[in-house]
Amino acid sequence: MSKVTVLGTGSWGSTMAQVLSDAGNHVLMWGRNQEIVDEINTTHSNRKYLDENILPLGLTATSDLRQAFEYSNIYVLAIPAQALRENLRAWKPLADSNATYVSTLKGIEVSSLSRMTEIIHEEMDTQNVALITGPNLATELILRQPAGAVAAAPTMMLADKVQQLFATPYYRVYTSTDVLGCEYAGAIKSVIALAVGISIGMGFGENTQAMLITRGLNEVARLCAAHGADPLSAAGLAGMGDLVASCGSPLSRNRTFGEVLGRTGSMESAREQVAKTVEGVASSNAVLEIAHRVGVEVPVIEAVADVVAGTISPAGALDRLMEISTRAENFIR
Repeated sequence: MSKVTVLGTGSWGSTMAQVLSDAGNHVLMWGRNQEIVDEINTTHSNRKYLDENILPLGLTATSDLRQAFEYSNIYVLAIPAQALRENLRAWKPLADSNATYVSTLKGIEVSSLSRMTEIIHEEMDTQNVALITGPNLATELILRQPAGAVAAAPTMMLADKVQQLFATPYYRVYTSTDVLGCEYAGAIKSVIALAVGISIGMGFGENTQAMLITRGLNEVARLCAAHGADPLSAAGLAGMGDLVASCGSPLSRNRTFGEVLGRTGSMESAREQVAKTVEGVASSNAVLEIAHRVGVEVPVIEAVADVVAGTISPAGALDRLMEISTRAENFIR
């Protein structure tokens, strides 16, 4: 049993806090919105993000940053990926110098092309950084439906620690020391989910989706392999598992955004109808730049990045994908 601070009171932060509480930990959540903080403390709910679901009675929340950082030396990060660096710089004077950081974020920082754990290393000057990732849709996990995840860290000792923090009867956590592979896979799958959503919005069916998912997984695997990651990470929960959940579920923000974009052809309409953080949109060009940096061809990712940038229509992007010359299929070639 540990004391844990969860930074973020959105749908994912609240869901992670519930998992941690169910695992037997004492959990304090921090958020800026005082109304949400008060609601969590008084009615044990967060209707803005969790509908009518009731959080564990032992969960508490605060809007006081100093209280949040003094509560424990285990910090679970559940904030928008693109805001991570700015927040860490503000939080550093309050953080325990021996703290353990667990990232639950999936994305690539647009300005630097950095992974989330790299940013934590850099800004907080620590090696005690891990991540938890996998096919975890908050809307299902908050109902305590069975799910799996990967706790990845530079050492197995730290990965085991994170595994124990989150392990519950309904949340099965595996361990890995392939931080880079697990983290890249989680970020890249958001872009592939956008592609699948776009195809659905355009009225295409299962065959098209299967093609995009499979070729998208190939791009995930090749991009990870080019950086020296373990190929099994792309084939596991962090890669294929997360990709299947994000592409196959209407609960996925990335797929939902893609559907509106494919149906309307308008980024503006998609942003209006999906008023939540959609990391695939923010990260698509950054992922493409990472691929270019190591010379890996990623036609699906490139098509999504161009649609998001407005340089090609969804229909034009799909036509371009279908015109690419084919060759012998190989998982990571």
